[in-house]
Order: sequence, then structure tokens, then C-alpha cells
Amino acid sequence: MLLADDGRPTGVTWNYTRKEILADGAVHVVGVALGVAGAIAIVVIAALSPLSLLERAGVTIYAAGLVSMLGVSATYNMWPVSRRKWLLRRADHALIYLMIAGTYTPLVALVGDGLPAWSLLGTVWLVAAIGIALKLLLPGRYDRVSIGLYLTLGWSGVVAYDEVIGRLGSDALWMLALGGVLYSLGVVFHVWRSLPYQNAIWHAFVLAATACHYGTVMATVMGAGA
Repeated sequence: MLLADDGRPTGVTWNYTRKEILADGAVHVVGVALGVAGAIAIVVIAALSPLSLLERAGVTIYAAGLVSMLGVSATYNMWPVSRRKWLLRRADHALIYLMIAGTYTPLVALVGDGLPAWSLLGTVWLVAAIGIALKLLLPGRYDRVSIGLYLTLGWSGVVAYDEVIGRLGSDALWMLALGGVLYSLGVVFHVWRSLPYQNAIWHAFVLAATACHYGTVMATVMGAGA
């Protein structure tokens, strides 16, 4: 896909009203504030729990991915239309892959059982790395394909259900499933460009789903450290 003179991928538009941008900004402010507080809390709890170094590293990777995704998303969506905004767009889309892989990492480290679990994690990170490279190096290409890949990667845990997902506590499992459903439903609003406040609604779904998955990781950390 060709880029316009200002670096914008051709076909990409940014036609939001001031009220829509303010609404989206409010969602992002809440998301970043909660994300930073949550990341600090989960890293501290993991550090004070009798977890292994590998398990603590998995939690730290998740926390770093969480803050990075929320922070870059807020920066990109609030940045004025310019060449830098479209550079931020690349990072924003790439970090979705990082967040998916980062969420799987502590779960596998904490409850994963055997080769199937670690094979799943390795595959998720490999696909995420390819997705990140495509988003950074080929901006604007395969955007719709990427939506399907995000969802497929996110739900890929069912492949190793017995070795990972099925080993979660009931509360963690329900929050993980609810988060997946919210992400999936939110995609409807992500592609519904003509809907007023579409971007804010989509990001509200993302924030709610992210909160559910945070609850999954936190519950698993606390269960492992009990």
C-alpha cells in the first residue's frame, strides 16, 4: 500500500469530531491510569509472592506489554494529524500483538503443563513477532487481515486447553472468556466507521476486555502464590 506525502497509508481517514475525540480521550485517560496502577500492583504482588524467577519474569513481561499498549494507543489517538501520528499508528497496531503474547506468557509460566503449553507460547510469540514486523515495515497493508489474525491469536489457547486454559481457576477462566468475548464484540464497532463515537466505543470495549484479562492474570498470580 502506498503512503501519502504526510506518511498516511492511502485509504486511511481520520474524520472524528471534537466531541468524539474528547470522548475517546477520556476512555484513554482512564485506561492509562488504571493500566499503570494495575501494572505496578501486579509486579509488586508477584515480587512478594513465593514465585519462581521465570514466573515473575512472565508477570513483568505482561505488565510491560499492558502499559506499552495503553500508553501508545492513547498517544496515537490523541496526537494531531501529522506524519508522526501515522508513525504512532504503526506502533499502536504492532503492540496489539505484543499484548496478546504478553498475556499468554504469565499464564503459561504459572499454570502451563509440559511441551504443549510451551509450544503454544512459542508459536504465539513467533506469530506476534511476524505481525509486529508487518505492522512496522508495511504500514496500512493487511489491516483487515490483521483483525482476523488478532482474534485467531487471542483464541489460540483453546488448542492447548488442557495444558493451559483448563488449569486456570474458575474465576480466572470466566474472566479470560469474558475478555475474549468483549474483544470479539468490540471488533464490530471497530469496523463500523459511520457510527457516531465509534472509536470511543471500540476503545471502551478494549479497556473492558483488558480489565478482564488483567483479572485473569492477577487471580492466577495470587492463586500460585497462596
